[in-house]
Amino acid sequence: MSRSERLLQLLQLLRGHRYPISGAELANQLNISLRTLYRDIRSLQAQGAIIEGEAGLGYVLREGFVLPPLMFSAQEIEALVLGARWVAERADAQLAEAATQAMSKISAVVTPELRYRLDESPLLVGPSDNHSFCQPQVLDIRRAIEVECKLVIQYQDQQGQQTERTIWPFAIGFFDNVRLVVGWCELRNDSRNFRVDRIASLKVTDIRYPRRRQTLLNDWYRQKNIPRK
Repeated sequence: MSRSERLLQLLQLLRGHRYPISGAELANQLNISLRTLYRDIRSLQAQGAIIEGEAGLGYVLREGFVLPPLMFSAQEIEALVLGARWVAERADAQLAEAATQAMSKISAVVTPELRYRLDESPLLVGPSDNHSFCQPQVLDIRRAIEVECKLVIQYQDQQGQQTERTIWPFAIGFFDNVRLVVGWCELRNDSRNFRVDRIASLKVTDIRYPRRRQTLLNDWYRQKNIPRK
């Protein structure tokens, strides 16, 4: 375990205890000596962590300390790399570029050890043979969701019947072989899923839909009995 990982784990241990925990217990859980523990606590205090206590009495992390956002563990770095590579390969051009830029920013500020993990990660994402993932419609749909505006789409169902729908898009589902737009359908007066590859054409209107996107999404979660993560 690297020192940065150990400091992160120490913070997580302290966060999990409302009352003082002894130095011996912390050192035991981290599998380090008391001397190393005391040095790590001083390092966290120097970074702004409000850790109160002393040897023999125990330590407690007071509220008010925000975990530095770039204190990643090696496993977290690899999870980020895998996610960014998936987005770069499977998402639309804007998201793909954003994922690449985000990883470049993270690489510039993490420790050399974590930078090596980031740049040399063995976790790969294979190319996709479904080019519909990068259809221009996805960009327009994301824009409509962001500004909470109605979409007018020409949609073809499983039977090949094409209808015009006005929908209030509030989410996009990214599945292995398909992209689904989740939205309130004015024709059906209910939430519906629409496959992006069956949308023949669409228009982003300047008409705001009457309910907030988050409200629609929360209602949909409850309707489908989907637990929030």
